Amino acid sequence: MSGVAAIDCGTNSIRLLIADVVLLDGDEVQVVDADRRMEVVRLGEGVDETGVFAPQALERTFDALRGYAEAIEAHGIPLGPDGVRMVATSATRDAGNRQEFVDGVRGILGVEPEVVTGLDEAELSFVGATAELEAEAAEGGAGDFTPPFLVVDIGGGSTEFVLGGLGEDEELVRAALSVNVGCVRMTERHLRTDPPTKEQVEAATADIEAALDEVEKVVPLREAGSVVCVAGTATTVAGIALDLPEYDSERIHHTRVSAAELERITGDLLASRHAERAEIGVMHPGRVDVIGAGALVLSRVLARTGADHFTASEHDILDGVAWSLIVPE
Repeated sequence: MSGVAAIDCGTNSIRLLIADVVLLDGDEVQVVDADRRMEVVRLGEGVDETGVFAPQALERTFDALRGYAEAIEAHGIPLGPDGVRMVATSATRDAGNRQEFVDGVRGILGVEPEVVTGLDEAELSFVGATAELEAEAAEGGAGDFTPPFLVVDIGGGSTEFVLGGLGEDEELVRAALSVNVGCVRMTERHLRTDPPTKEQVEAATADIEAALDEVEKVVPLREAGSVVCVAGTATTVAGIALDLPEYDSERIHHTRVSAAELERITGDLLASRHAERAEIGVMHPGRVDVIGAGALVLSRVLARTGADHFTASEHDILDGVAWSLIVPE
């Protein structure tokens, strides 16, 4: 196998990773990025309220997938299950007309999207975010990161929490849970004005805190040695903290953001108007209207862990999906 293609379709965005597989000494392999792409298609638009995918949301998603299929074939990877895996997450679990989505994807990619459970999504994100740390640990250290790791994946419709450790004496995943709290869902449910009112923010906060109460029954958040946050909310907040003029994934990857800085950024985003957020250099146009809710989720999560900072990671569920094609269970 010389290359694989991983696609992650969430509530807000759809992303592609085309990766080359490099054979090292012995049985070891290395995964090298060849192409990473992201488009905001808002597949989950209105799903929380209607329970079904909107026709325009489906067409936006299919348009993005047609472009991804062209890129995959151009890289010499055949469409179909041998080299392509697509996972679909929160909105697809909730939609009553998901078969229409499945049929459309199959027609474009030659493979059905796997509507993964929240637990599967969490574990894939954990593998993607920690694979490089595991390699460092095998060589005698994991840099500035201390296990166990709490990987937090804030999506559009849900947020996944995974606590796990590295090394022979630790299970890879100790505890995991997915809850239906995400940046799109919280925006549509609570933050309906621009900027949101104090009462709307308080309602969203109460919703998030109630979800975290459920998380703590399963995942001991305060036992985390390192908090690693993945996906667009966390990386955008990290880019804002760095005051980058434009999005720079290399600089953002493994950036630390303090709890105090996160609170400041969250307050600024919730108090600003759409036009002001759109002027932020690292802001993707598709995140402008939901980044406030995402930052609010992130701030409440970090506060609940008791950690003084989080680390943003550019490696996430996409990388986990790619690894699953190379090293199947």
